[in-house]
Parts: sequence; structure tokens; C-alpha cells
Amino acid sequence: MKVPGNIDEYYPARGRVVLHVDMNAFYCSVHEAEEPEKYRNRPTAVAGSVELRKGVIVTCSYTARKRGISTGMTVSQGLKKCPDLIVIQPNFHLYRRYSRAFMDIAYGYTPLMQAVSIDECYLDITGSKQFGTPLDIAQEIQSRIALELGLPCSIGIAPNKLLAKMASDMKKPNGITVLRIRDVPALLWDKPCNELFGIGSKTAEKLKRMRIFTIGQLAAADERQLVEKFGVTGHWMKQAAHGLDDSPVMEDREKNKSIGHTTTLPQDIRNLDEIQRVFLNLADQVTRRLRRQKMMAQTVQITIRTPDMKTITRSQTLETVIDRAEEVYREACKLYQRHWNGEKPVRLLGITLQNLVMKEESALQLDLFDYEEQPRKESLTKTMDLLRDKFGENAVLTAGMLTNDPSALIRNHKIRGTSLQTDFLRKPQDES
Repeated sequence: MKVPGNIDEYYPARGRVVLHVDMNAFYCSVHEAEEPEKYRNRPTAVAGSVELRKGVIVTCSYTARKRGISTGMTVSQGLKKCPDLIVIQPNFHLYRRYSRAFMDIAYGYTPLMQAVSIDECYLDITGSKQFGTPLDIAQEIQSRIALELGLPCSIGIAPNKLLAKMASDMKKPNGITVLRIRDVPALLWDKPCNELFGIGSKTAEKLKRMRIFTIGQLAAADERQLVEKFGVTGHWMKQAAHGLDDSPVMEDREKNKSIGHTTTLPQDIRNLDEIQRVFLNLADQVTRRLRRQKMMAQTVQITIRTPDMKTITRSQTLETVIDRAEEVYREACKLYQRHWNGEKPVRLLGITLQNLVMKEESALQLDLFDYEEQPRKESLTKTMDLLRDKFGENAVLTAGMLTNDPSALIRNHKIRGTSLQTDFLRKPQDES
């Protein structure tokens, strides 16, 4: 790369330069890169269930989008709109491999890389002048990802994370957009509030009741009224509407704030036995990943989503840290029975472990009657982990996991995973 002589002009004397790299239709693009003769320029969709006709479309190719297909549709709805839609079973093992690869490319330009999901990351390139201008760096990253991996991506260039994220959404696929604070009034103020990243539909509805319909009106709103209505979030919204955001790009390739896993079920369920079976398999796999990271967790969170896509999360912080499946399973079931009456069916379930600490740094506060059992339990768990590492996830199972229930598929490395799962990017890696 030819670096211009006046490189300093492209970087602020004070302030930052942030990129947001967003992979376009990532899952479908990965399958197209793997088998271009089968999927290129074809309407494709990845469904969140192996029972494809009942499954929900997780993502779809841009060709499919032009044919009226969108995320959240059921497969049957998609096939009605586009009879030649190619529905692909998810392969998270493959997605993780490509995710590591594109983030390794990005990481080569700055150590300040923050992965926020399997298909997007922030880069603080303020100290990366040796690679050229911010536009040079963005173009080179985009070009290398396309040439080396066969994947399209959009990149936003901005002075902060908020504007970088919004910029990357402006031109898809394969776009690069520069968004400066001085551009905000002309480019963003006429847009509805829910297009400001971080403002959801419920908040937007509350703003409408305050006669605030656009981002520009939000920027001009009385901050005291916003704070009275929304608390500290009101202050953030006022700042964000002006394009201001001081949140840092957190270099987290070697850190893990949470480990979680969700599974979309092939059909709605409400029977408690079935719910508990799903939680058992989720707890099994999420604690496997926790132990691979040599960590322990103090908070267990469950996620429940209904067929109408309403999602709730509930969590419990424990007195001590845990890392065994039976402990996580027990807390997940308690949370479910405490917060969900079972009258409504469930379409998705998840378990996330939070407040993580390194095992070697954790002081186990063992119950007086349990401390003698602890070494034996730990030895048994370690032995089971070693057997499964060597012979596969199904090598050693508890009785509750011996089932043809779809939740057993969580143990399948190819189809288990979510877009928010990023612990595989760190060492020791979840998959080799």
C-alpha cells in the first residue's frame, strides 16, 4: 500500500477513528463461498430448525431479499413467496471458522478489536496510520475478506462506535461509508427515531407520545424531560441524536464476559418435561464451553421467546461460582418455573452464564456438607470432558439426554450456535 505523505491529515489530532465491519448475509454468504456453483446468485435462506418447513428463516441472501424473503419468516411462508428458494440447514462449525478468519484479517490492522457477534466487529484504528488512511484500511480489509474468503462485507468509518455502526448499514452489500459528526444533521435528522442504533420500537413509541418523531426532533428535545421519562438513557439518547458517543472499543479477544447458547425449537412447546429436557442439553453444552475457557460463572440467565417473537430474560446471581451442568440446569429450571406460568407456548430457549471469573482466581465457598464431595465431582466432570473431547459430544451422556428430542441437536457442532456467540474467538478455542 502506498501511504500518502500527509497521512496525519486523515486522523484527528484529538479523537478517534472507528471502523465497524459488518458481514453481509453472513450465513448464506458462507455457504455460497463454500459451494459457489450451487448457491451463487440463487435465492437462499438459512433456517433455524432442521425441520425446515416449520423452521424460521434466520437470514437470507440478497437475491432472496429481492424476491420478498425476509428474516423471521417461516420457511413455509418463504416458499410460498419464492418457490425456488433454497433452504439450507445451519452449520455453525463452518460459520465459526469463517468468523475467525475474517476477524483475524481485521485484527491485523489494530489490536483494538471488539467482536460483538459472529459476523461483526469494531476496530479502533486511531493508531494505525502505518497502514494508510482510514479509507485505505477499510478498502484493504474489505478487499482481503472478499479475495481470501469470498465473503462480502460493509464497513462504516466514523469518529465513534455509534456512527460507525450506522454507517455500515447505509450501503449494503459491499459498501464503505464515511459518517462524520458534521454529517449527522443532513443524513440522519430526518429519519425516524427507531433508526438510531440503540433505540428500539418500544422506546420509539414512547418518544412519539412525547411528539418526538425524528432523530432531529430528539436532538432538539428538552434533555430534562428525556431524563425524567427515561432516566440516564434520556441523556444518552440526546447525545446520540447529535452523533456523540464516547464508549470505547474494548479489546476482548482474550476476555469473556458471558457464555451463552440459545436454540430455536422446530415446533412450539409448553410441556414442562420437554422444557426441562431442552434446558438440560443447553446447560450441558454451555458449561462445556465454560470449562474449556477455564472459567466459572456466578450468574445464570435464561432466555424465553414466544412464537410471536416476544423475548424475556431472567437471571439469578448465586452466592458462589459454578461450572457444572447439573448446577446450571437446576438454576435454569428454577428461573423458568418462577417467571413463566407455562400457559403460553415457547419457541426459543437459551441459557447464558455471566459474571465470569477465571477458575484459578475463584475462591470456592463450599457448603460444609459438600466440600468432601467436591474433589470427586470435579474429577468425574474432568474425566467426562476428556472422553467427549476425544470421542465426541455423544460419548458420555446422562439419562436425561438420551432422547431423539430436537434439543439433543445442540450437541452437534455444525448446527449449534447463535450469532452472538463469540467465545470461540478466544484461546483456548471452543473448536479446533
